[in-house]
Amino acid sequence: MSTSRTLEIQTDAGPAEAYLTGEDGRPGVLFFVDAIGLRRQTREMADRIASWGYVVLVPHVFHRDGTADELAPQGDLREAGAREEFFASGVMDRIGALTPDLSGPDTEAWVRTLLEHAGDGPIGTTGYCMGGRLAVRAAADHPGTVGAVGGFHNGGLVTDEPDSPHTLLGATTAEYVFGHADQDSSMPLEAVTALEEALDAAGRVHLNEVYEGAAHGYSMADTSMYDERAAERHFHELRRLLDRVLLAG
Repeated sequence: MSTSRTLEIQTDAGPAEAYLTGEDGRPGVLFFVDAIGLRRQTREMADRIASWGYVVLVPHVFHRDGTADELAPQGDLREAGAREEFFASGVMDRIGALTPDLSGPDTEAWVRTLLEHAGDGPIGTTGYCMGGRLAVRAAADHPGTVGAVGGFHNGGLVTDEPDSPHTLLGATTAEYVFGHADQDSSMPLEAVTALEEALDAAGRVHLNEVYEGAAHGYSMADTSMYDERAAERHFHELRRLLDRVLLAG
């Protein structure tokens, strides 16, 4: 079946909506949204990935806080100050509340649903902003199932917490591509270096790059942070990763 549609997925916390796009039976990709959430922009990005020959699931990870439409920005985040105003409206509280004890069971439901639509073989994940943390945790919780992880303008991949995402890499079997925003306070250069060391120590095939001049949020064309050059670079590297891993053989 080749359709784009909204699904209702049962989680431990109740029903959650998700966007599914692409042809059933194709390799699966789990798309973790940025802090702004499931909206037209992330649906369009998923459609583009699906056009490469994949079936893509984009879950509404903030389902405990309201529907995707209720939480979506009401104004144009490309206008001066609008993005900052939106983030001051409680976005960071939602991010902080989505702890691993909640996101982990949710991800079980996302993976299960994607596998119902995807073909045989490993799946990929791609995560934006805080979604990168969810993508890495998905790979750690599903070794052998998640074969590819993309992470772009991510924050908090390296922290002092004992379960920091970078400490989980050894539990995964995935290949990684990270594209970090330049001078990103949520992922400074020392954290990028620590991530590189963790990837090497885990023996994971990877590409871990800083996109010079690109701001946090560079892939999101509906915000003032958008950088077309960096966004297109991310799509290029993500497609190469997915094709290498999910279409191999």
